[in-house]
Amino acid sequence: MGISLILVTAIIFAGVFLNNLSDRLGMPVLLAFILLGMFFGTDGFLKIPFDNFEVAGQICSLALVFIMFYGGFTTRWEMAKPVSKQAIVLASAGVVGTVVLTGLFVHWITDLSWAESFLIGSVIGSTDAASVFSILRARRLNLKYNTASMLEMESGSNDPCSYMCTALCIAWISGSSNGLGIMIFQQIFFGLFFGFLLAWVFSYLAKKIHFASDGFDMLFLLGVALCSYAVPEMFSGNGYLSVYIVGIVLGNCDLENQSNLVAFFDGITGIVQLLIFFLLGLLSFPSRLKDVAGLAFLIALFITFIARPFVVWLLLRPFHAPKKQILIVSWAGLRGAASIIFAIMAVGSVNLSIDLYHIVFFIVLFSILFQGSLLPVFAQKLDLIDDKLDVMKTFTDYQREVPVRFVETRIPENHPWCDKTLKEIILPPKTLAILLIRKDEKIIPNGDTVLEKDDRLVLSAVAAKKQIDPIDLREIIIEEDSFENGKKIKELPKKEEALVILIERDGQAHIPNGNFKLQKDDVLVLSKREL
Repeated sequence: MGISLILVTAIIFAGVFLNNLSDRLGMPVLLAFILLGMFFGTDGFLKIPFDNFEVAGQICSLALVFIMFYGGFTTRWEMAKPVSKQAIVLASAGVVGTVVLTGLFVHWITDLSWAESFLIGSVIGSTDAASVFSILRARRLNLKYNTASMLEMESGSNDPCSYMCTALCIAWISGSSNGLGIMIFQQIFFGLFFGFLLAWVFSYLAKKIHFASDGFDMLFLLGVALCSYAVPEMFSGNGYLSVYIVGIVLGNCDLENQSNLVAFFDGITGIVQLLIFFLLGLLSFPSRLKDVAGLAFLIALFITFIARPFVVWLLLRPFHAPKKQILIVSWAGLRGAASIIFAIMAVGSVNLSIDLYHIVFFIVLFSILFQGSLLPVFAQKLDLIDDKLDVMKTFTDYQREVPVRFVETRIPENHPWCDKTLKEIILPPKTLAILLIRKDEKIIPNGDTVLEKDDRLVLSAVAAKKQIDPIDLREIIIEEDSFENGKKIKELPKKEEALVILIERDGQAHIPNGNFKLQKDDVLVLSKREL
C-alpha cells in the first residue's frame, strides 16, 4: 500500500512539473502526460506492467461522459447559434466524410479488409473537444468570423457520430451486420429522444431544487451527466449524443452558481483527460511503434492535409465561409481522447489483423504535437486574430471574467440607512445596489425600496483593472498581553503606512470606526503600504 501511494504521489508531482514545463515551452500538456505514461509503462523506465484494455476501456468510457457533458455545458449558445448550422454539418456529415475518405485511403494503400479500413477511419473520425477548448482558452485565440464558437461546437458534438461509426464497424467485423439499419436508427433516435427529454427534466429540477449545502449542486450535475448517458444506452441509443444535448441545455439555463459549476467541470474534465492520456502512454509499447509508424504516419498526413481540408471545404463553401476560416478549421481537426477511447473499445471487442491501438497512438501523438502546437502560429499567420474580440465570451462562464466585485452590508437598527429609501442614500461613485435580502426573501431593489432592520444589501462596484502592488494585507491577532487589547481604534498610535480595514470577532466581520474597542482574540486585517 505504501509503495503504491508513493508511486501515485510521484505521478502527481511529475504531472504538475510537466504542466508547468509544457506551458513554458508551448508544448500541449496532453503530450507531456502521454510521455509520462510511457515512462512508467512496460517499455518505459519503471516498467509497470499494464495491458488490461477492458479496465482501461471502462475508465476511459466513463471519462468521455464527463468530457462530452463539459463540451455542451461550457458552450455559450448565444455565441454558437450564428454558426450552429455549420458546426452541426461538420459534426455529422464532416465525420462521415472523413471516415469514408480515410477508409478508402487505408484500403488503397494496404491489404486490409473494407471493415478494418473503415474502422480506422471511424476511430479517428472526430476531433477532440478538450484539446480544442484547452488551446483556445490557454492561448486566448480570439478568432475572427466567430470561428472559435464553430470549433467548440463541432469538436464538442462530433464524438457521437464517430462512436456510432465505430460501433457499426465493430458489428460489421463481428459478423452481425444484418441489423445495421436498426442499430443506426436506435443510436440516433434514442440518443436525441432521451437527450431532449432528460434535458427538459433536469433543467426543471435544477431551477426548482434548493441545495441546502454548498457542493451538492455539483454532485447533482455529476448524477445528471451519468444518467444522461446510462438511460439511452439501456435502449441501445447513443449515450454520448444524449449527454451532449443535456449539457448544452443545462449550461445555457439560468442556474445559480453557474461560473463555479463550469469551473468544477473544467477541473473534472482536465483531470480525466490527463488520466486518459496517461493510460494511453501506460498501455503503449513504444518498441511496437516502429512496426506501425509507416502506415500511421501516412494516415496522419492524409487526414491532416487531404481528408479533413477537403471535407471542411466541401461543407463550408455553401455557407460562403471565408477561405482563411476554412483553412484554420481544417487545421484545428485535433485527434485526442475520443480516438483513444474508441480504439480501446474496438481492441477489446473484436479480433483485428492490425495493431489498431498503436496506430491510433501514433496519430494522436502526431496531431497533438504537430497540429496542436502550431495552431496558434497558424492562426497568427492567417491574420485571424482580432484583439477586439474575446474568446472567453464563447464559454458559459464568461461572467467570471467581468471586472465586478460585490459587497454585502447588514442594516442594524441604528444604521443611518435604516427606514430610508435607496434614492435617499448617497452611495459611493460607480456603486449600485443590486440585491436586497430580507429574511429568506430576495428582492431586486429600486429607488423607492425602503431599507429595514436586519436587511442585507448587496452592492456591486467596478474592480481595479490590476492589482495595486504597493498595497498588502496583513493579519494581527490580539493576544491577552497585546498592547492593543482593551483599547479603542482611535487610541492606537497613528501610522501612515497602515489602516485597520476589518476586524473579525467570533466569526463575524466588522468594519470598525474610531470607537470600536478591541479585545482578546480579535483578528485585525490591516491594509499596509510597503515602504
